[in-house]
Amino acid sequence: MGPDPLAALKSAAADTLYERLGARLSDSSLDEQTLRTLVRNELNTIIESSGTPLTVVERRRVIDEVQAQVLGLGILEPFLADDTVTEIMVNGPDNIYIERAGRLAPADVTFENELALRRVIDRIVSRVGRHIDEATPLVDARLADGSRVNAIVPPLAVSGPTLTIRKFSTEVLTVPDMIGLGTLIPETAELLEACVRARLNILVSGGTGTGKTTMLNVLSSFIPNDERIITIEDTVELQLQQRHVVRLEARNANTEGRGAVSIRDLVRNSLRMRPDRIVVGEVRDAEALDMLQAMNTGHDGSLSTVHSNSPRDTLARLETLVLMAGIELPLRAIREQVSSAVDLIVHLGRLRDGTRRVVNVTEVLGMEGQTITLQDIFEFDYAAGVDRDGRFRGHLKPTGVRPRFMDRFDELGIALPSAVFGGYSPR
Repeated sequence: MGPDPLAALKSAAADTLYERLGARLSDSSLDEQTLRTLVRNELNTIIESSGTPLTVVERRRVIDEVQAQVLGLGILEPFLADDTVTEIMVNGPDNIYIERAGRLAPADVTFENELALRRVIDRIVSRVGRHIDEATPLVDARLADGSRVNAIVPPLAVSGPTLTIRKFSTEVLTVPDMIGLGTLIPETAELLEACVRARLNILVSGGTGTGKTTMLNVLSSFIPNDERIITIEDTVELQLQQRHVVRLEARNANTEGRGAVSIRDLVRNSLRMRPDRIVVGEVRDAEALDMLQAMNTGHDGSLSTVHSNSPRDTLARLETLVLMAGIELPLRAIREQVSSAVDLIVHLGRLRDGTRRVVNVTEVLGMEGQTITLQDIFEFDYAAGVDRDGRFRGHLKPTGVRPRFMDRFDELGIALPSAVFGGYSPR
């Protein structure tokens, strides 16, 4: 692809636009439509005064691309519009990567210079009432569509301004979708639905990008429509379809260091809101203690996610998070809280072939001495190997163990075929 013949005009038009409109481009009091109309009118004037002969198509292209650069994310816009792209990573103006189907690949575009990248970052953070500079070089934000954004600039980012965008999926995956993708098998889906209906406390665990929020959405879909659900998130991502949902979102401190509202604050407040279910997007701090206490004091049926590398590691991480609350508790007391609060762990993994799978469904049995005992109900069959394309052939397999909470199912009249726990062969 040769050089863009209109590149010089677009660059000059963008620079002139920034000079003329300046701070108005980041004015959060202007609605998006008013701002776009203002920019479009100004660009028409700038192009007219440039004296450059343009066809109607060229003129429209220049205006559209400069507008995208100034009001949108510039060269990143096509990736935002591409549903196959799940993550965008900008490691400086000329080093951009995208993720598709769990695989990273370099993008074939670059920013014109570092200033162009900084303008995009400033645009994102200013629309949510934040700013980024040497004094505040690290910002978390959210795009209008719900996509999560992290920006970090020098002096913290030695290699230059860095931008990471995790795209928000507007498509709500259903159980059949998860089965089709190989994340679940039908038997596991049946068990998880019964567990949610029986109001077991369930933790979804896994590493970054393993699909924990997607799984939490699926589990939440099993909650009966007549229950009051309180969701608590750092950044709103859950897409519950029930009617009676109250959505709470944490808030960062303002530029003066005031006004922060933490997940822990919201968990405590939710207990006064008469919840039938509490769904916490992710437990990552001292709110773990309040979450466990809620689970142990009648707020059963709670759901949440935790970053961890295995079901056993999930419990160890919970212990660490509880200690972050600053309350002096013996380790055994913490473990007893964890073992009595958590009934089930659904652990997800991101495999080498890029797929995201449930790799363990694990029951928390209780304490034996100083140790919390666990038993796997389903586990991933790694022994099946990989096919010619490098994809894992294995699926979740039942271990043949009948979970202890089946007695609770019987009490509640929840029927579950015994075949769920054995005799499965991949279809």
